Amino acid sequence: MRPLTDNLPKPLLTIQNKSLLAWHLEGIAKSDIQKVVINHAWLGEKIEKSLGDGHQFGLDIQYSPEGTALETAGGIRKALPLLCPEDYFLVINGDVFTPNLPIKILLEVAAKMRSDLSKPLAHLLMVPNPVQHPDGDFYLQNTIVSDDSSMGAEKLTFSGIGIYHKDLFRGLEIGVPAKLAPLLREAMAQNKVSGEKYTGPWHDVGTPQRLEELNAAYE
Repeated sequence: MRPLTDNLPKPLLTIQNKSLLAWHLEGIAKSDIQKVVINHAWLGEKIEKSLGDGHQFGLDIQYSPEGTALETAGGIRKALPLLCPEDYFLVINGDVFTPNLPIKILLEVAAKMRSDLSKPLAHLLMVPNPVQHPDGDFYLQNTIVSDDSSMGAEKLTFSGIGIYHKDLFRGLEIGVPAKLAPLLREAMAQNKVSGEKYTGPWHDVGTPQRLEELNAAYE
């Protein structure tokens, strides 16, 4: 996203004069969620200055700063003591644009996971493969997400939006970088990852051109 992100963290890039984070937070505020933890690294102080404590959204926002980027799983592990989930919690990547994301439905999914005796570790929102990622990430067959190509299932792209159980991150050390994909693959091998195909608006804001196109499309 350079040069746009030379002096601005990516989640503060705007679509129709509203930052990507603000779009997320406005959607979250319409659900039953009240507590939000935002982890940040590059120019994170600008995120804190922009959003404050979240009162303008009717939310309680806390921050988990990273001196050096900890990757997705490492960042989640560091933020968990602030979030203090009893079991499941929702994660939304800060660099995707998902207007009208059905957060209330995702919370209903979390409630069903809570009563599932098999104790699933993750539920992933999968999307049709975008042009810039044609090969996808994981296979979805019915509600099961797998890394096994022999299933003959549709291969889709992980949206960066998921419901996780805190135990998925149990083996990680706080403050150590860690990727999310290996944890998910390990859980998939135990048949503990579910998912669904999401066909609503979802965009990976990965280049200045895509950002410009989104601003034009949502004008």
